[in-house]
Amino acid sequence: MKRIVTILVFCLLSFSAAVFNPLFAQLVQPVKWSGEEVGDSVRLRAVVEPGWHMSILEMGEFMFTQEFQDSFSMTVAKTDLAPIRFNACNDLMCTAPEIWEYEGASPQSSPEGKDLQNTPPFREGQGVGSLLWIFMLGLLGGLLAIFTPCVWPIIPMTVSFFLKKGGGLKDAVLYGLSIVILYVGLGLLVTILFGASALNDLSTNAVVNIVFFLILVIFALSFFGLFEITLPDSWSTALDSKARSTGGFLSILLMAFTLVIVSFSCTGPIIGTLLVEAAGHSLLAPTMGMLGFAIALALPFSLFAMFPEWLKQAPKSGDWMTSFKVVLAFLELALSLKFLSVADMAYGWGILPRCLFIAIWIVCFAGIGIYLLWNIRNVSTTRKIIRVIVIIPSLVFAGYLVPGLWGAPVKAISAFAPPMEIEGREVFNDYEEGLAYARQTGKPVIIDFTGYGCVNCRKMEAYVLDNDSVKARLQNYVFIELFVDDKRDGIGDRNSAIQREQFGSNAQPYYVQLDAYGTQVAEPMAFTTDPMEFINWLKY
Repeated sequence: MKRIVTILVFCLLSFSAAVFNPLFAQLVQPVKWSGEEVGDSVRLRAVVEPGWHMSILEMGEFMFTQEFQDSFSMTVAKTDLAPIRFNACNDLMCTAPEIWEYEGASPQSSPEGKDLQNTPPFREGQGVGSLLWIFMLGLLGGLLAIFTPCVWPIIPMTVSFFLKKGGGLKDAVLYGLSIVILYVGLGLLVTILFGASALNDLSTNAVVNIVFFLILVIFALSFFGLFEITLPDSWSTALDSKARSTGGFLSILLMAFTLVIVSFSCTGPIIGTLLVEAAGHSLLAPTMGMLGFAIALALPFSLFAMFPEWLKQAPKSGDWMTSFKVVLAFLELALSLKFLSVADMAYGWGILPRCLFIAIWIVCFAGIGIYLLWNIRNVSTTRKIIRVIVIIPSLVFAGYLVPGLWGAPVKAISAFAPPMEIEGREVFNDYEEGLAYARQTGKPVIIDFTGYGCVNCRKMEAYVLDNDSVKARLQNYVFIELFVDDKRDGIGDRNSAIQREQFGSNAQPYYVQLDAYGTQVAEPMAFTTDPMEFINWLKY
């Protein structure tokens, strides 16, 4: 038994290392440069890894328009050597633009002397912070699932079963690891079924977003008690019987699978929300979300098995679980609007303007407070305190959102709500039209590559672009806002192509600074929430 536990722990740690190591090390480097001196000339060569293509963005007086799939080679005089600015893309991502300069024995350096070999790629929703955010959302979802009527009552029954069986701590640890394996497997299955490109498209696909919106609304209605969503009882009964008649680790794995089946009506909406949120981030996001969810869900089973006396002090299931379910229903309803909003904006339907979005959120959070306040006299003192702890923030947050109906920024929901109009700024949504106006007026240009499904874009708009000092400086510029996921008449595809082909990136948000004649005057700016950093980046 110890050997099995050790193997499972080792596998889990190995999996975590395999997931987290690429995030922190960021060793993606699909292009390898080299230089060879031939008399008074130097032959430059770049080898591109399979599945990638490279674009040379700038090389002294040489300009390139084509992409290089496998390799690139060119011989230049030593007097004509210049830094090469390039990037690489595959079907999933593009690396940030890098600079390589031939310097004899030290070929891999930038003009500033900074080693660029391990410069990380940047793409909205693919960075370390984004995946850690999904992992934390999974943990939160797992903690919420623990207190649902489908999971909480199972804890004492399951732990008691293991203690009576004689396995005790060892079996309980294996049970917790089995839960982790099952849910992480679900995350991997989602990734395999959809694939990298499909996961990236989920964030703005109308049909997918509408389906997810309806699913979350249906789950919310079930949480309100209008109906129950359950899998056939025969499934859980058959699994439970099989688990009791089977020995060893297989029986424990079947017990864990029984938990997954039995708790589906409560964990389903939480998992659904988590997977939908993860879909718009990266290939690893569904797995990371399920890893966090499973760890949180498995924790009480292991802890109560280690300290069985805690079971006597744990509250019994009852009316408090019904209240918890209703609170989750309001939250599900509010979160579902994000997916309807993305589809609405991407296709220009106009059915969910910002004010209506905020109004529904006000109703949802006010509803939480009013529901918990109702009949508060008839609950115990402990539950009164818990209710008050939830009631006050809910009503305060609902009050905070009210000014948003009349145009207040309400930045706390900037990642979820439709973008607000920033006053005092003339915006062009057509690239050529904006450049023509810049040439006509002699003003410099800022291009904002953004997306309707881009969470960080909404945050940057709220915390940076709406800053008074930033708005004052932006008056000096022609502002061109290009949505790369606009589904109308191929607009998004054209904007995305402009970003990839002319500026070597598909990151959002991504800001480019040009002079009045279209020449880039500064390195692009990516995501930040610091207005001063953005102001210092501006050249005019």
